[in-house]
Amino acid sequence: MATSLRRPSFTGCSSSPPDADDEGVRGTCEDASLCKRFAVSIGYWQDPYIPHLVRLSKERKAPEINRGTIPSAHGSSWLVKMFIALSGSQCQILSPLIASADSSFWRSKDEDLLPSKYFEIDFPMIVTRKLHSIKLKPLLSKPILDLHSEDTLQMDGHTLDSTRYAIIGADLRDIPELEEKLKKCNMNTQLPTLLVAECVLVYMTPEQSANLLKWAANSFETAMFINYEQVNMDDRFGQIMIENLRRRQCDLAGVETCKSLESQKERLLSSGWESASAVDMMELYSKLPRAEVSRIESLEFLDEMELLEQLMQHYCLCWATKGGSNLGLKEITY
Repeated sequence: MATSLRRPSFTGCSSSPPDADDEGVRGTCEDASLCKRFAVSIGYWQDPYIPHLVRLSKERKAPEINRGTIPSAHGSSWLVKMFIALSGSQCQILSPLIASADSSFWRSKDEDLLPSKYFEIDFPMIVTRKLHSIKLKPLLSKPILDLHSEDTLQMDGHTLDSTRYAIIGADLRDIPELEEKLKKCNMNTQLPTLLVAECVLVYMTPEQSANLLKWAANSFETAMFINYEQVNMDDRFGQIMIENLRRRQCDLAGVETCKSLESQKERLLSSGWESASAVDMMELYSKLPRAEVSRIESLEFLDEMELLEQLMQHYCLCWATKGGSNLGLKEITY
């Protein structure tokens, strides 16, 4: 087996040209990555891999932003671990989220919670940048190679496919292309499959996100979908959030599905999922262990608790299941 990643030429497989309509979306993804990196740097949670994926911003992030990352991280992690435990790790994860900052594959390996295969999906431009980091950083490349069963890796400008990990540059709005690329990387529709999305669907039109949700529900016999994004966007605070993003040339094309927790659940159920649950970040924060809350709140002084509460009331975690009655998927809760 190869002991290091070969350095493939990128000249024969250039990145797709930027789409002007997606520039704002990529900008918010970059901001979210920097926020996670900063939160880790001051101790909100441990992640030894994110420093190798995302540069540390010189700009200090607001305490309410840093603290607001905690409930989503805890909630998503809990649901993912439950899914993996119930499936006995005989499953696959498809993660169409902020690939540039996502270290879930490496952390799952460290915790002995690695699924049969982990797929990351993002814009080709972002994937190319992450591949560059993987090639140059042994801390990232070695676990992939250690788990790889072939002599060489399949890798080009915006795809890497190994035995247990794949990262794919694709547009989630183009379902045929997405499915083709996943199948080339040996996606197995017979395995229990978990899909995790972080502020992804809200940037797609309702029709586009419905197509993705229906494809996911129809493609896998046993599946779970976790979605983290905005909620309660009809009120004044929600409108301010929308206006702020528009000033940055970023339009929330799917915001009409983010009116309430009920609208979030209905979107999933109407797309072919059999059960759906949703909670806002304020509720998740209230369920954190008291010792963890005390630790978090000691990291930084926060004089705008009302602002933090408003922010957490405008983001939610939703999850839906299909099949898997023998595994107990419908009983998964937080």
